[in-house]
Amino acid sequence: MRYCIRGGLVISPANNIEQKRDIFIENGLIAKLTEPGKELPEDAQTIDATGKWIVPGLIDLHVHFRDPGQTHKEDAVSGCHAAAAGGFTTVCCMPNTVPAMDNAEILKYLDGKGKKMCGVNLLMVSAITEGLKGISLTDQKALTAIPTRCAELTGKGVAAISEDGKSVDETALMLEGMKLAAELDLPVFSHAEERALSGGVMNLGARSAELGVRGIPPEAEELIVARDILLAGYTGCRLHLCHISTKGSIEQIRLGKSRRIRVTAETAPHYFTLTEEAVNIENGLAKMNPPLRSREDRDAVIDALKDGTIDAIATDHAPHSAEEKEVPLTEAAFGIVGLETAFALGLTVLVKKGRLTPSQFIKKMSTAPAEILGIDRGMIAPGSAADLAILDVDREYVINPSAFLSQGRNTPFGGMKVYGKAVVTIAGGKVVYHDRSFD
Repeated sequence: MRYCIRGGLVISPANNIEQKRDIFIENGLIAKLTEPGKELPEDAQTIDATGKWIVPGLIDLHVHFRDPGQTHKEDAVSGCHAAAAGGFTTVCCMPNTVPAMDNAEILKYLDGKGKKMCGVNLLMVSAITEGLKGISLTDQKALTAIPTRCAELTGKGVAAISEDGKSVDETALMLEGMKLAAELDLPVFSHAEERALSGGVMNLGARSAELGVRGIPPEAEELIVARDILLAGYTGCRLHLCHISTKGSIEQIRLGKSRRIRVTAETAPHYFTLTEEAVNIENGLAKMNPPLRSREDRDAVIDALKDGTIDAIATDHAPHSAEEKEVPLTEAAFGIVGLETAFALGLTVLVKKGRLTPSQFIKKMSTAPAEILGIDRGMIAPGSAADLAILDVDREYVINPSAFLSQGRNTPFGGMKVYGKAVVTIAGGKVVYHDRSFD
């Protein structure tokens, strides 16, 4: 199928484009960009993008599809459809599945599912230790040799390694894992959490005291952030810090970057949108790990996005059943969904309020994640893959969790007025999502 996308504002930070252009797609690639209306091929299907943004397909470095083992919450099918509805064309699945993503059988299973899906690039992140038990390292050399979709994009069977859901507690073992990652040139995705200081249900502070529940101090995150940055400096590995939430962590990242350590960082929309004040005792809709922090921390996250200390925005998409979230705070599971709300929250909170330019924002959600993964994505240019999102940035609406394509409905953003929605998502030159209610 040949497509002509007409009249939209093309935003491609990688090659400094922010102009109205027509885009021609052929054989899964961008064939050319032209002045609007300059060429009107008769044999191409036309998509009218007037008044909308056309951006490189969004890339989420951090999702949990619960497949295998907990598919009553989400599976690869519903997860990929949710991603496409959010404008995402590439997602990285974390390894805390059941069983853990630590062997060839599970990687081949999920990769097979991904290849049959709607066209979204489903990349796998393998566990650092066997079974995520923190005792012995997985055989990363063997896993990187598996011929997956990820290997087609990166040259390696997995996109990264991570102990996500927790840290590798034993420093010596983490050091060995980082040495191996450096040898294989694999990014290490770190869930920074000193578990000896965790065990609470929300941020330690005035709000936790008010609610009478156990809190998690910022230092639980900051200690491991500092440790892993130091280890990255020692080993030379590529360290990527997940879901950064505190001012102290940001200060450590700035220091690491000033020392030319190979460290990048992400945050999630809930950390630049909400604070601990959103948490209530009646349910777990605002319960996540790391927890929502103070206003000072939230403002620091926004500042770090502005100055580049935080490189990327990821969702940490974590679906749960209603039975796991619509229960008292102390009993609820950690995590919220985010694939179908991330763009709108970023546009509303960051761009509409003048905190980031459109180009800066798209860089955080597409170009920078592509660079972190080392994949040929995140750019709109002749010859590049036709992974694109067409975004209606002026339409105001209310977030309605019941309309999500994800199986998960667990979000604290239900009822919030926002701007911005993916109306068409194209992956590999094929339309994988079209919201006709926005036509």
